[in-house]
Parts: sequence; C-alpha cells; structure tokens
Amino acid sequence: MAATHGSTPLAGQSVCAESGFAYGVTGADLHVRGDGSPLYLLGEWEPPVAVSSSWLLELPSRMLNARHAVVGFAGRHAELRSLHAWLAEDARLSVRWLHGSGGQGKTRLADQLAAEAHTQGWKTAVATYAAGEVVRSGSHDLRVEGRAGLLVIVDYADRWPLSHLNWLLGNTLLHRSGVPTRVLLLARTDAAWPPVAEAAEGRGAASSRQRLDPLPGTAEAREEMFRAARDAFARQYGLSDTREVVPAVPLDTEGMGLTLAVHISALVAVDSHVSDRPAPGDPAGLTVYLLDREHLHWARSADDGFGTRPEVMNHAVFVAALTGPQQRDQGGGLLRASGVRGPAEQVLADHARCYPPGRAGEPTVLEPLYPDRLAEDFLALTLPGHGVGDYPAQEWAAPTSRLLTVRDKDGEAPAHLSRTLTFLASAAAPDRWPHLTRHVEEILRADPALALQAGGAALTALAGADLSLETLEAVEERFPEGRHVDLDTGIAALAERLADLRLSRTDDAVARAEELDRVGVRLGFAGRHAEALARAQESLETWRGLAVADPGGHEAALAGALTGLGFCLAQVGLREEAVAPAREAVRIRRRVIEAGRASGSGLPGPEAHEGLAEALNELGVRFSEVGRREEAVTAAAEAVTLRRRLAETDPARYEDGLATALNNLATFLARAGRRAETLDIAQEVLAIQRRLAAADRAAHEPDLATALQNLGIHLWEARRMDEAHVPTREAVEIRRRLVGVNPAAYEPRLADALANLGAHLSGAGFLEEAVPPTVEAVAIQRRLALADPATYEPDLAWTLSNLGAHLSMVERTAEAMAATEEAVAVLRRLASAGPLVHEPDLASALGNLATFLIGSDRVEEAGETADEAVALYRRLAAREPALYEPPLLHTLWVIASEHGQSRPHAALEAAGEAVALCRRLWDADPETYASDLRIVRITHADVLRGLGRVAEADAILREIDEEEGG
Repeated sequence: MAATHGSTPLAGQSVCAESGFAYGVTGADLHVRGDGSPLYLLGEWEPPVAVSSSWLLELPSRMLNARHAVVGFAGRHAELRSLHAWLAEDARLSVRWLHGSGGQGKTRLADQLAAEAHTQGWKTAVATYAAGEVVRSGSHDLRVEGRAGLLVIVDYADRWPLSHLNWLLGNTLLHRSGVPTRVLLLARTDAAWPPVAEAAEGRGAASSRQRLDPLPGTAEAREEMFRAARDAFARQYGLSDTREVVPAVPLDTEGMGLTLAVHISALVAVDSHVSDRPAPGDPAGLTVYLLDREHLHWARSADDGFGTRPEVMNHAVFVAALTGPQQRDQGGGLLRASGVRGPAEQVLADHARCYPPGRAGEPTVLEPLYPDRLAEDFLALTLPGHGVGDYPAQEWAAPTSRLLTVRDKDGEAPAHLSRTLTFLASAAAPDRWPHLTRHVEEILRADPALALQAGGAALTALAGADLSLETLEAVEERFPEGRHVDLDTGIAALAERLADLRLSRTDDAVARAEELDRVGVRLGFAGRHAEALARAQESLETWRGLAVADPGGHEAALAGALTGLGFCLAQVGLREEAVAPAREAVRIRRRVIEAGRASGSGLPGPEAHEGLAEALNELGVRFSEVGRREEAVTAAAEAVTLRRRLAETDPARYEDGLATALNNLATFLARAGRRAETLDIAQEVLAIQRRLAAADRAAHEPDLATALQNLGIHLWEARRMDEAHVPTREAVEIRRRLVGVNPAAYEPRLADALANLGAHLSGAGFLEEAVPPTVEAVAIQRRLALADPATYEPDLAWTLSNLGAHLSMVERTAEAMAATEEAVAVLRRLASAGPLVHEPDLASALGNLATFLIGSDRVEEAGETADEAVALYRRLAAREPALYEPPLLHTLWVIASEHGQSRPHAALEAAGEAVALCRRLWDADPETYASDLRIVRITHADVLRGLGRVAEADAILREIDEEEGG
C-alpha cells in the first residue's frame, strides 16, 4: 500500500500484509516497495526479556547477545551522559550518528539510553532496515501524545541505502509539532555520515556525531567492566565466589579495547573456572574457546536425539552467518544450494532449536550467531588460511561462500548479498583476518558487479580490506559515471583506497594529478566536500608545477584543475573565494590561445577555444553564485560567441555545446532581470535542438525537452501567456516517454515540466486544466523529496505554492490553504539555512497565504503574513531591484485590493507605496508598466473611497481619464 505524507490521523494505522504475515504501525507512515514489502520496519522499543539460566548455559555465546542484557550497563558512563545531554537539547528534531567498531558496545549503550529515556516519559522506538529481511508480524502503536519526547534508534545505519534513510527521516512520526524528537543512528564507521547529515539538515534537523572510542588502554581502566561482566555471568552459573576468576589474557593486551572483547574474556574466565577447562592465553584463543562450546553443544544435541550431525550443523551455521534470517522455504533452498548434507527440513528444525528466532513465534529460520563480530570470527575461522591450529578450517567453506553469491537464472543477485559481502569484507580487515581477502577476491573476480549491487556499506567494507589493485580496478570499471545517491559513499571509500594504492606506486606527476582529480570528484559526490577540496588543492599544485616546466603541455590541464577547485570551494560555502581560481582558469585559457597565435604554428585549434568557452561558462556560474549577475552575463555571452564560431565551422561537433552556452546565458540574463533578452535565445536553442534530435533522437531528445520547457518559461515571463503552455505541453509529452525508458533519470524533470505546465495553463486562463498536472508534479516531487530532500524540497515547495494558487482560482479554498501552508512551512526551514536562495520563494508563498487567510476571515494572521511577505520583498529589492521590485509591486497591489474591507489603513499604505513604485518602474519601461500603473492607481482610488475619502478618489480617476483622453 502507498504511504501517506503530511498530516495523518493520530489513531490511523498503516498495515502491510506479505506472505501471510501482517505488519502495521499506528501514528507513523509505512513506506513500502512496489511489491508491498516495507523499506524498513518501525516498532516500539522493548526491554530485555528474561530467559532461563539453563537455556543460556547451553550455548554460552547467548549471554553475549545484547538483547538478553545479561550484563548490566557498565564502563560507558561518560558516553551515556553525552547522549542524555543530546536528548535535553533545545532542537525539536535532532539526529546523531553514534559510531564505533563492531563489538564496541553501541547497541548496549543505545539500549541503556532507551531504557532510561522510557522511564523519563519518552516514547522509544526502533527502526530496522528491511531489505532482504523477513517481514515480522506485529502491530506497533507509535503515537506520541502525552510523551516527553520521541527517541528512535536505528541500528546498522551505515548498511541502509541513503535513499531509505531519507524516507525514514521524512516519516511523519518524526515531525509531530511540539514533540522533541531524537534519531540515534548506530554505525561502525562515519563514512556514510556526511550525506546523511546533509539530508537531516535539509529536513530542519540538528545533526551531530559521536565516536565510541576503544576502552582506555590500561588494565585498571578495563577492570570495572570485566568485574561487572564476570559477576553477571557467574550468577547464571550459580557461582557466588568469583575472587579466583581472573582474566586469562591481560586486559591491556592489544585487541582487548573492545567492550565485547572484555565480555568474552569474562565469559571464558567464568566458564573455564566452572568447567575446569584450561583458559586460552590470547584474544583469538578466547574466540576459539567459545566456538568450541558451540561445537560441543551440537555434538551433545546429536547424542540427545537431534537428527543433524555436528559437522552438518557446522555447515548450516556457516550458511546462516552469511545469509541472516530467512523464510522457511528460502532457508531450505539455501541449504540445498550450499551443499549442506541431510534433509533440509530436519536441519532447519534442529538449527532453530539451537538458534531460535529473535522473537518467539517468528516465522524465520537460519538465525545467525550473535553478536555480529563473533559471527564474523566464526566465518573467518571456518574458511581456510587463518593458521589457528586449534580450529580446523572446512573444505566446504570457500565453495559455500561463492555459491551463496551466485546470481539466479534471471541474472538477479541474491537478496542476502549485502550481508554476505559486508560480513566477509569486515572480517577481512588487515588487523583481523586478512586471509579472508583471497576468498572475497575469488567472489569479485568471478563477478565484479556484485560489489556495487551489494550496496554502499559493502563497498565501504571492501575498501577497508586489503584487496589487490587488480580486483579494485575490476570493480571500478563498473562505477556509474555520475552520482548514485545510494552508492556514492561506498564508491568514495573505494576510490580513496584506489588512489592510495596508485599514488604509492608512481612518481609520475601527470598520473598523480589525474588520480587526485578522479578521487576528488568521487569524494564530492559523497558529500565529503572538505576532503574533495583538499584533493583539488593538491592536484592544482601538481598541475601548476607541471605547467611551469612545460606550459604548452600542461597549461590546459592546469586551467581545468583551477575550474575544479572553484567548484569545490563553492561546495564548502566559500563562494567568494571560488571566483579567483575560475578567473585564473579563464586567463590561462586566453594565454594558451594567444601563445598559439604568436607561435605561427597553426595553433590554437578548436579545442583551445572550446576550453576557454567552458572556463567562461564556469566563471559565469561562480559570478552568479555571489550575486555578480552582470559579470555572469558578460562571461556567458563571450562563451556563446566562442561556441557560435565553433558551430559555424563544424555544426555536428559543436552545435550541442552552443545550445548549452545559450541556455546558460539565458539563465544569467533572467537572474539579472533582463528577461526581455531571453526569448530570442530560447527560440534559437529550440531550433538547434530540433535539428539535433531529428538527426539522433535517442541522444538529443532530453535536451529538446529542456529547450521546449525553457521556451515556455521565457514566453511566460514575457507575458505571452497564450503561447507559453504550447511548448511546455510538448516538453511534458517527451518527458513522459523518457520516464518510460528510465524513471530514475527523467522523473524529476517530468515533475518540473508538469509544474510549469500548470502555471502556464493558469496564466492562459485554463484554470481547471491547470490543477491536474500540478497535482501530479507534487506527487512526484513529494516522493523524490523524501529520498533526497536537499535536492528536491525546494522544487516541492515551489510547486505546492503554485498548486495553492491554482486551487484557489477554482474555488477549492480549503485545499488551496493546506497546500500553501505546507509550502510556507518547507520554505521557512529552507530559508533559515539558505536565505539568499530561498527567501524569494518564501516571500511569494507568504503573499499567496495572506490572500487565502483574508478570504477565510483570519484577518490578524493575514495581516502578519502579508507584512512578512512585504518585508522580505523590500529587503530583496534593496539588494537587487531589477529582480524583486516587480514582485514587491504585485504583493503591495494584492494587499491594497484584497485587504481594503478588513484592514483598510494597511491597504491604503500598500496602495500608496505600490503607486510610487510603479511610477518609478514606468519611468524606466513605459511599455511594460503602463497597464500596471493604471490598475494600481484605480485600486488606490477604491481604497480611498472605502475610507470615505471620496474627493481624493475622484481626483485620481479624473487624472487617469485626462491622461488617457490626451
């Protein structure tokens, strides 16, 4: 079922039924895939359930599972205080990324926070990523009324695709007015944090990260945690005197800085003491000791009537560690595909008796070993090559790991692929089990594309393993050319690893500079803009040195590096600083051309002129970003001149570039308030794109649609309302065809075209026809904004504002008000973070909202909203009069014409200001503003008449008549 967005009934319930099991939430959205399965599961946090000591003692590793909470909270009190301080912050919505290596105690810390928050009146919930997981039955009441706040814990957040985290961050559960809300994201690394932080901030959330460091390095500092764990485990064994139970491995040993390592040390110490077994003397031995206890249990179970032999159970546990929980039929298929001997149903039943589902009655099989780090260690010790003599590897392990990553007959990768590769790669880290590297490489050599299909978390884990350059380059060949929201974080990590390898193996300056350029681009895609900037600066210095030694050979590359540096500076907010490298790039491009002319060697060629045109275009962008709009126009105009000459000599090669340059020029002209000059440019661009599309439709139809859409915008801005909707309608038709081929690439632009079509139809008087395309645009943009708010929320807000206007014109007032109020809410949040970009749209939406409020007799709210709109426009017009005086005029006229009865004195003030402003605009451009001046003067007269100042009103009307009669 489709998820709802926006205001939801407090007692409403969303229910998803899949494969006979139902999952529902009350008070929150349920986001689902096309097949009805949820993207993620939301549920109430539940305190640990007490289990019997006898059951725990069957497999001592059960006592390490955080959900049983056998060990009370200890040793992380400073970190817990920091989290409580975060809960108490003023921000209504705040997101924190808590990261630390596996076994560091993140889950236990989060559970303790949840328990204490719960006692303080907070609603506590958990979010679980559902891809490849079984939908677990249940209904969860997540209503927050009467609660002190809401805390949502997201485990394994670094394994979620960014788009799915964005869906979660957009859930209405997190956006209840007046409810303090905190989202705690647990992860092993902070590699995925930058784009998540951007997404959170795009939704108006505060964001922060907290590192869970290793335990202090001294034995004394770790003894408190050891004693707490030892005594808790001893109680399960019935051991009261623990004075002789001491660590077999010194606590200050390398590898004992993990909370889990200290707990394992305590568990082994207690178990070996009670059972009178020798305790191992090294960290790896502690793990082997616990795994030996697993084997012992399998053997005892077989003796007690299990039909599954211990060696078969070993194989089944290995499969479960790689795949995670499965539905019964899928689990049986995986056992058979992996070559596990014995009847699959018997093996599954016996395995479930040893490793039951996480909750009683859940319809799952193949529950893996917990904690995850122990499961990773088990995989590593089962696969050949580790050299730990006390734990023999299994000959079936390597073939099984490969078989579990094989595609099906339709070429689809297995649903558990992400877990499989992530676990293997995480365990293969150089400081853990480096022998796993060759097993991972065998999988990737057979099918390098699996790395990308496994997702961003797997790519990040692969970057941390010591994979060969050959393997990494095979994966690199499958990278998408541009951005990929769900993979960019992992690709950046892998690109960094590649760069480190390549840079360490070459002293060739050109190769080094090119590699720095490549990795910088990938870091930028991942939102790691500061690191991208550092790479760009290093690349620039390398190219600068090369250009000094050989200007003719490397100055063009130096100019490209300067352009890239300007882009990176702009991305970290240093827009003023970004102008200088962009200008230097233009100077170098000019110098290259002049040097070629002076040499008499026939240079410069067209490539040099094309490079200058590109540098000028980028300079125009940098000028525009800092409000130097006329300079942006000048740079773009020169780029057009250069590209026009190139297109005249070789249209097939350069006409496309000319169209791009013309588009940029039109954009900069419009931003400079010179809209009258854009129409001819838009028509020329359309003529070029029609020619190109006629020759190669597949290559150029997207650009044809853009040209049609832009022409519609320029016609509309030129007030040729009856014509604007014609090219826009054609653009929509093309965009629909393109969405049918590639929805991900073209749906955003279809939404833009639909929104414009609605505006242009309304402007032409087709009021009823304007509503459906605008409603469709809102639906698309709402979905896109949930996945990527930073990119799509501004468009959504603009379209919502337009929808409100269109609905009001067909007298659907309540819907108009709702759409406009939502637009204002979004724009307020955006404008608080980026006033220069979003205040104009906020002012427009506020003006519309004021109109609806006055029509609903909400006079006081209407006045406040209208005054805010005017104040914004006044401030904007003071900075850029050509752009913002016309909308200021319109807003003042609306107040004068519509607020006369309820706010007559405010209407009179607005009318007087509107007349004065319009006279000034009319003086500069009589043809455009003659009609507007007449209208605002008549409105001024109407307001005066309403106040009883009839003589003044009549004088204005006589003056108008005399001027028109003359």
